[in-house]
This record gives sequence, structure tokens and C-alpha cells, in this order.
Amino acid sequence: MGVVIPLEEGKNKPASVKPLVDLTKADMERVNQLILSKAGSDVQMIPEVANHLISSGGKRLRPMLTLASASLFGYQGDHHVKLATSVEFMHTATLLHDDVVDESDLRRGKSTARMIWGNQASVLVGDFLLGQAFRMMVDVGSMEALDVLSAAASVIAEGEVLQLSVAKNMETTEDDYLSVIRAKTAALFAAAAEVGPIIANADKSSRSALRSYGMNLGLAFQLVDDALDYGGKAADLGKNVGDDFREGKITLPVILAYRRGTEGERAFWREAIENGESSEENLEKALGLINKYGALNDTIGRALHYGTMARDALAPLPASLLKAALLEVIDFSIQRVN
Repeated sequence: MGVVIPLEEGKNKPASVKPLVDLTKADMERVNQLILSKAGSDVQMIPEVANHLISSGGKRLRPMLTLASASLFGYQGDHHVKLATSVEFMHTATLLHDDVVDESDLRRGKSTARMIWGNQASVLVGDFLLGQAFRMMVDVGSMEALDVLSAAASVIAEGEVLQLSVAKNMETTEDDYLSVIRAKTAALFAAAAEVGPIIANADKSSRSALRSYGMNLGLAFQLVDDALDYGGKAADLGKNVGDDFREGKITLPVILAYRRGTEGERAFWREAIENGESSEENLEKALGLINKYGALNDTIGRALHYGTMARDALAPLPASLLKAALLEVIDFSIQRVN
């Protein structure tokens, strides 16, 4: 099932994250070295579990946002490298914890850490990485940056609990769903982008612009992820198509299809999601209903809306290669559905 999205006029080549990768390459090499160093421990299982996920091929978009947003305002020094590493450790820790909560078997096409080492090891190594992240934040010595990232850690945890409270509840509203992804995903994008201008001593309007950019990019990114689960390919997802359905996750395509359906169709969703009747036959029916009610296209429409908000947030900033790369990341995040 394919989803076609409108691209901006004049754009005839796919958007890429490569410009951002190229512009942050030297600093990302330092981040990767610091990741390996700070994931080390005399307790053998800690680096084994951490490196299993850290080396599994993620794009490391969040730490690149920290590096780029600092460089955008002329930052000179190495604090942005420590903060970018902190951001990546926070992200990795949440993935380790998420996979336990969601009972996930695959992450980026590989067995999850919990499937290899067990739930306890996954949770505890996630805690270790969070501890290392906060130690690096303290090393940087910026109370404002520490405040922003620690607040994000708290919001992410709240998002996890909120998701648990609405899990398998078909009466979940779109507002409830947006509250979950704003906390679980977008909060870290926002913090990652905001700490750059903070350590660069940029003015408050610049700091707000990057925070807004990160928040709206994060929302668009997660909306596309949720659409891909019903309209992507396993090779692109790093997990099986329909995993959200099998896990009973309430995402926007499901919410829209449920609310637009007949009473009989809503009964099907309640049986499939709330009662865990997630057979392959039911997955096919779910895909059919999502298609019937245009739920994927409308989910992508929401992503485009937040993408536009992210673009507008950066509009007042002067033109530069870094700004252009950050803008292209918005298009890249949304075009993943093609």
C-alpha cells in the first residue's frame, strides 16, 4: 500500500539527511568516540547491551540537531559534543525501556536487547546510560542546558506512563495521542535543538525558534513512523509491518479509521486492539479499513502541517548551509513514506 504526498513545487529530487550528516561529520566522529568511551564499564554486560543498540545503524538525528544548532550560532568549544552524546544516551535509554514495556522482539531489524539479555538487563543498562548522560550535562556546566534536558527526561517518562494509560483503549482521542507523541518523541527533538543556541549564548528568540523547530519536527517524524507501520516495508522500518497493530498500540491511523467507521467496524477494532485479536487476517482487514477511510493520507497530512510549522520556526534566521540542511531534514522525515 503506497502513500503519495505532495512535495513542494520545484523540488524534483528526494530530500536527504546527507547535507546535515556532511556538515556535522567531524563533530559526530567526536560524539561517536565519546559514546564508546562513556558506554564502557567494568561490568561486562553494560557495554555489551549498550553497544548492541548503539551500533545498530540509527541515523543519530537527535545528536546531529544539537551539533548543528550550536554551530548555527557560531559556537566554539566542545560542550556541544558532550550534550549531543547526552542526547543520544537519553534516546538509547528510552529505546531500551520502550522495548521492555512494549514487549518488542525487533529493533532496527535486529533482536532487541531484552530478547538477548532479558528485561532486567535492558532496564538497568538504560538507567546506566541516563546516569552517564546527566554526568556529561553536569560536566558542561550550563544550568540552562541541564534544565532543558532534565525537563525533557521527565516529560519523556510522563509520556511513557500516559501511553500505558491509554494502551488498547479505542476511545483514545487524537488529542490524547498527540499528547503522547509530544512527550515521548517530540520533547527530546525540541531539547536537542534548543541546547545548541543555549551554549552558544544566542538570544531568547533564537533559542525559541530552535525549540519550536525541534518540537514540530519530532511530531512530524513520529506521525510518519506511525503511518509507515501500516503503509511501509519491513526493510525500511527495521521492524515488521503491522507491529503496532500486533502490540495493540493506539496510533493516529487507527484512531481515524475507528472514529470514521460504522458501528460494526468499530466493534472489529475493539476486538482486534482491546482484546488482542491481532491475527494476520485481522491485520489485512485493519489495513483495508485504514485505506477505506483515508487514515494514512490524513496522518501524513498532519505530518505535513507540523513540518510547515518547523519550517516557519526557522524562517527568521539568516540563510546558511546549516539552515538549509535543517530545513531539508523536515522534507526527508516526511518523504520516508514514499
